[in-house]
Amino acid sequence: MFRELIRKNKQISMEECIEVLTNETRGVLSVLGDNDYPYGTPMNHWYNAEDGNIYFHCGNIGHRLESLQKHNKVSFCTYDKGYREEGEWAWKVKSVIVFGKIEIIDDLDTIANIVTKLSYKFIQDDEYIKEEIRLHGHRTLLLKLVPEHICGKLVTES
Repeated sequence: MFRELIRKNKQISMEECIEVLTNETRGVLSVLGDNDYPYGTPMNHWYNAEDGNIYFHCGNIGHRLESLQKHNKVSFCTYDKGYREEGEWAWKVKSVIVFGKIEIIDDLDTIANIVTKLSYKFIQDDEYIKEEIRLHGHRTLLLKLVPEHICGKLVTES
């Protein structure tokens, strides 16, 4: 159902894909938007190693949410900071793309639990996180991306 990577020598292992999904803080979530145009938005994410799903938080109104309510298939792309070999100008970057379906979660306890874990990627201030959830949790939804296909590669910029 999903295409194979053409340049197999660039493909990274599933373990490396999971490492990028775990360590990186943001990527682009793409949905099928208005008039069937792709609609991609930068989003913070949290990869849950226990269930293999990727979680995002979002508001309870807007283009992305309306699109997901019509069509729940998405792609999510993220990439690492990369590195350069000694003496080279071009960066080597690992990128990962995930295809799957989104489930919309509106249970406040689940939202608070996952958003707290997502927040720890940015800040370790429990009081701040709790206050943000108290102030904004009632108008927050959780998007759960259930992966159907994950693929990654290491490319050299040119």
